[in-house]
Amino acid sequence: MTQVLVRWAIRIGMGLAGAAVGLLVSAAVLSGLSISATALIEATVVFWLVHLAVQFLALRVLIRQPSVALAGLLAIASTIVALIIVSLVVSGLHVRGADTYLFATLIIWLTTAGADFVGQRMIRDRRLDRREERRDR
Repeated sequence: MTQVLVRWAIRIGMGLAGAAVGLLVSAAVLSGLSISATALIEATVVFWLVHLAVQFLALRVLIRQPSVALAGLLAIASTIVALIIVSLVVSGLHVRGADTYLFATLIIWLTTAGADFVGQRMIRDRRLDRREERRDR
């Protein structure tokens, strides 16, 4: 049971980290996006929750067996939906212009995908380490 909780903690932590980094990079790079420090925390949590809900709905309810390409497209779509919702809900986050939404979506999608990749590697490495420990006993 403990291993399951560790995997969930890694996934949640990396998801939140990816969203936070994506929002920070977007604010630093894009002149049409600004975010306050307080809003960063709120926007990260809200973004992660909305993104998770939209992806779950799209991948589990609307489409039963997506291809890799369709899953990637759905991830981008859920990122832009989450960004739009977060910009409406979080008062310290301001996004101006369709181009800013587009580029911010791409930046956040890349950082969340990168964080997910790192999280999966961490989980896999932990699993391999446990196997080696059992084998060595």
